[in-house]
Order: sequence, then structure tokens, then C-alpha cells
Amino acid sequence: MARRFVVEADGGSRGNPGPAGYGAVVLDAETGEPLAEVAEYIGTATNNVAEYKGLIAGLRAAKALDPEAEVLVRMDSKLVIEQMSGRWKIKHPDMRPLAAEAKAIMPPGQLMYEWIPREKNKHADRLANEAMDAGKRGEQWQPKVPPGGTLAAGGTPAAGAAEAAAPAAPADDALAEPAATGAPAVGWGSADLGTPATFVLLRHGETPLTPEKRFSGSGGTDPGLSDVGRHQAERVAAALAARGTIQAIVTSPLRRCRETADAVARRLGLDVRVEEGLRETDFGAWEGLTFAEVKERHPDDLEAWLASTKVAPTGGGESFATVTRRVALSRDKLIARYTGRTVLLVTHVTPIKTLVRLALGAPPETLFRMELSAASLSAVAYYADGNASLRLLNETAHLR
Repeated sequence: MARRFVVEADGGSRGNPGPAGYGAVVLDAETGEPLAEVAEYIGTATNNVAEYKGLIAGLRAAKALDPEAEVLVRMDSKLVIEQMSGRWKIKHPDMRPLAAEAKAIMPPGQLMYEWIPREKNKHADRLANEAMDAGKRGEQWQPKVPPGGTLAAGGTPAAGAAEAAAPAAPADDALAEPAATGAPAVGWGSADLGTPATFVLLRHGETPLTPEKRFSGSGGTDPGLSDVGRHQAERVAAALAARGTIQAIVTSPLRRCRETADAVARRLGLDVRVEEGLRETDFGAWEGLTFAEVKERHPDDLEAWLASTKVAPTGGGESFATVTRRVALSRDKLIARYTGRTVLLVTHVTPIKTLVRLALGAPPETLFRMELSAASLSAVAYYADGNASLRLLNETAHLR
């Protein structure tokens, strides 16, 4: 029976084009143990060139281990995966020879390709960044020697050293925070990316709790829209109908979002899909209270909550770090489902701020530095190479 490997590869360019490097790891498909690591600084290149070179290096490392092996290639570059799978044409002249080189390494019958979210490609991303950092210092990347082991050429651990060479478990910060993109700005990237998945982010209309600025999450009374909120929902529905770009509607399961989504759906003639991951934070014992009331009743807890996104509200609520993981998973699922389409996501303050923050690669404290009005619109576009572009934030012209 043929051995089975997983090749995870990545590449990056700091400037696009700019100082670039790639990284790849060959894993045992059964155990997940790393069998080989390769990385290299390649000088000035584009992000896509670096990604292809990472793929080539990973396939060569796998072939060196066993030329008869079955290989699953996993990358967060939608462009490379789709082109190598034959689903997208290779239009850019710089990509064609690289793709041909990659295809010639192993027979196509031994290969499968799978796109993965960026946060699941951390090992290869780390290697690529290590290579770029080494290049910046004028050095070559060197594989880390496992304790008591040696490394063969190309960074392959010698027999018996694979377990020792496994990367350390990520720290709490890494577990709490989906990886930020190392990809270049969209405006400087390859034009061969196809139509992005665009999320139009609509905060629900006003509820009776909104003007009183009370904590209203997923653990409270689940209020519906007020008269003002229903009016806002109709106004935003009319505005979206006039634009004529929305192709699907997805909503949080909470009542205020479902009522807002239904108003838009009636106007656009679309169905509504519910996505659990888009619900608001559970604010625990703070549900229904004003900020002043929480400060009076739970001063120490509130201070800790404001100081760290890993701290949950009093009484078993959700931390913002927990919400970030939940929202990121929903984001990736929806990007895959709605590739190339414009989708309305009807949701809440925290999920919208989280999607914006992750798109910008901004730190967690950014959550406290954005204002989102009831029934406001924001928009983020997600491209095939993993880039995200913020298009709109807190637009309320339709309400005026």
C-alpha cells in the first residue's frame, strides 16, 4: 500500500513584488508528524510566485521521501489550488512555467489538492516568514535541529527524529486569534483572482433596548424590532433593492436579525438562510443592563473585560476571543459556499466588528474603537488568494 503524505505550502511577499519567501512541510497523513520542512528566501518576487515555489518545494520534498506516495496538497491560496486542480485557467505569464514545473514533479494520479483557511496553514506560513526574516538578515534559512536528532538535506529529519521535530503547541494567543493575513494588498496583487465573495454586513434594526444602550446579546430576552427598527429595516431594504447587487441573504438566528432579514428578503424576493455563528456575544449576567449598571454591580469584572478580549462577562458569558473563533469559522464556511457572489449577512455589532477587524489584520482592541449604528451597512470582499478588502463601514445614508 502506497504511503500517504500531506504537503502544506505557503509563500509571501512583503511588498508584492518585494522580499519574498516560501515554506512547506511534508506530514505523515496518518499521524500528522512532520517528515520534512523546506523554506527559502527567493529575493524580490510576487506573492503568487512565492506560493507556487512553495508548492514546488513541498512536492519535491515529498517525492524525495517516497516517489510512489499519494500526496494531498493543502494551501490557503485559492488561486494556486484552483489552477493546479484545472478548474481555473492560468492566464498570468509568470504562473504558467511554475505550474508546469509543479505538474512535472509527480504523476497527477498521485496528487489531490485542497484549499484550507489561512489559520489552518500556520506551519507553512511560519516557515515562509522565517525564510523572509533570514533573507532580511542576509542569511539562509536553516532547519531547526530536533533534540538528539539530525537533519538530512532539505530539512528532512533523520529516521526516528520526526516526533521530536514536531512544532510546539501554539500559545493561548494563537489559539484565540485566527491568523492575520501575510498576503499583499489587493490593489497590488495579480488580476487573475476572479470575482470576490463580497459580504454586505447589515446590523439589525433598533430594538427597545438599543436607544437605552443596554447589553443585548445571545443570552438575554431575544427582543424583536421596535417600531423604529421596523422602519429602519424597510429603509435599508429599499436601498439594497435599488442597488440590485445582493444575491443571497444569511442571518443570525436571533429575532431582531431575522425580522430585519425578512424585511429585505420580501423586497428582494430571496430566501433567508440562518447561520448560528453570526449570533451576538453572550453577555452573561450583564444582559439587559446598561454600561453604568454593570460598572456599579461588577466593577472589577468590567475592568478586566475591557482590558482583555480573553475575559468573559460575569456569569458564564462569552469572551470576544471565543466569539472571534466562532465568527471566523462561519466566515470561512460562507466564503466557500458563496465564492464570487454578493451576500447580505444580517448580524450584530460584535460579529461585524470582528469581520472588519480580521479583514484589516487589526489588533483585538480595535473592537472597542469602532462605531456601528443600528441598520448600518458595511462590506468586505474576500479574494481567491486570501486577501480581504474593506469596502464600506457604518454606512447610514439610507436612513437619513
